[in-house]
Amino acid sequence: VQMARGAYEFRDAIRSGQFPELSLKEHATVGFSHMESTHEFLDRFYLCRIGIRVLIGQYLALRQPPMEHYIGIICSQTSPYEIVKRAIDDASFMCNRKYGDAPEVIMTGKLEQTFPYVPTHLHYIMLELLKNSMRATVDWHGIDAMDFPPIKVVIADGDDNEDVVIKISDEGGGIPRSNMKKIWSYLFTTADPAIQQGMVALNQDDHAIDSPLAGLGYGLPISRSYCRYFGGDISIMSMEGHGTDAFVYLRRLGNTPEPLPL
Repeated sequence: VQMARGAYEFRDAIRSGQFPELSLKEHATVGFSHMESTHEFLDRFYLCRIGIRVLIGQYLALRQPPMEHYIGIICSQTSPYEIVKRAIDDASFMCNRKYGDAPEVIMTGKLEQTFPYVPTHLHYIMLELLKNSMRATVDWHGIDAMDFPPIKVVIADGDDNEDVVIKISDEGGGIPRSNMKKIWSYLFTTADPAIQQGMVALNQDDHAIDSPLAGLGYGLPISRSYCRYFGGDISIMSMEGHGTDAFVYLRRLGNTPEPLPL
């Protein structure tokens, strides 16, 4: 919630004219999607923050009674299927709470595969992407639609693969090409700014299912930072008027140096 508060206050400061060099003409879109140095700083800052949280979490977890298949916060038998299934349940609950319905999610691929990873990181990443897909699907087809097209999740993996790859495909109308760079901004959101304002005021937990379905403005770039911390990445391919494919690349733990920013 501290990230939501910071983004909201920064956006409000620009709109109120506290940074004249960043303020645009009246009724124009605030230009923070083009603030490359600010975005680069936030990428470095949050990547360092993730690293600190991993170290603290690992230290505290190692002082607790041992759990099967766990070494600290790392699970040697992380199941993408089980993590995605929990994320689907959480995203569906949030979508149902907002719209009264939620699209079906179909999983295919290597459902039995396991690999070493941090389950909490993977759950956060998948929850953010599924929330985006569900919201886009309902908004595009209309809340009164008789039947929503399903969201498809494919888990691709093999013993010799470099990465575990998860693809999330939706038919939620896609993203305009002019917004493709903006989606990686910590300060950009297509949702009502009042949503972020309300969450900041209530001091809610951004990881909880009580958080809004969309509107905080940093879920996607933070998810990419979680992936990149362990050598993975996220890429988005979109077809405006149809839908969006999100590819999550998860590097197998063990041979990736920590990406400390300079």
